[in-house]
Amino acid sequence: MLKDSEKILLIIPAYNEEESIEPVVDELISSYPELDYVVVTDGSTDNTPVLCRKRGYNILELPINLGLAGCFQTGMKYAKKHGYKYAVQFDGDGQHRPEYILPMRDKMREGYDIVLGSRFIGLENSMGGMRSLGSKLIALSIRLTTGKRITDPTCGLRMYNKKMIDAFADNLNYAPEPDTISFLVKNGAKVAEVPVKVREREAGESYLKPVNAAKYMMRMLISILIIQNFRKTS
Repeated sequence: MLKDSEKILLIIPAYNEEESIEPVVDELISSYPELDYVVVTDGSTDNTPVLCRKRGYNILELPINLGLAGCFQTGMKYAKKHGYKYAVQFDGDGQHRPEYILPMRDKMREGYDIVLGSRFIGLENSMGGMRSLGSKLIALSIRLTTGKRITDPTCGLRMYNKKMIDAFADNLNYAPEPDTISFLVKNGAKVAEVPVKVREREAGESYLKPVNAAKYMMRMLISILIIQNFRKTS
């Protein structure tokens, strides 16, 4: 078991994940009891909150859909309030694998503020189409503006230290997205990556279909290359 001073919180945003949330949380409970978690139900219109309450999961229920940024900030406020040293962005769709959490923590102990999971370290890029192009362009834009090479900026498995927990909890404009990672790097945050593998979705469909992926890519590029020149720390 982890010492209280080393406790890790997995923040699991969940919007309409009734088909996948149970196996995700049940795996954590049965196989990784040393990891704490909180499911943040983001104004779901399906039975996600009902299932979580029925199973006795640790949950925070948002009455309306705030989107990933508001949902994740809610989890970070919880992490700050309860004194967690580490917080992890962890998907509720079954793609993220909890066996990488402790290796990420070990990497963070080397003096990093953020540790990102990378699907591409030592591997060929397994994504195709617009998502692959978008990831490469976002990585290039981060390197051009910060000098930092990040191989997989769009991987959602990310660990943050106490300083970053406080920053995300207190700043409404800190979304858990590549442009915020880039902004934090530009302002001195130390970032590292560890190799990870992800599973296929347990159920449902990814939001990032080709059209949405293209819009997401353009929004990230504009933010990183242009908007960040005018963005200020609080």
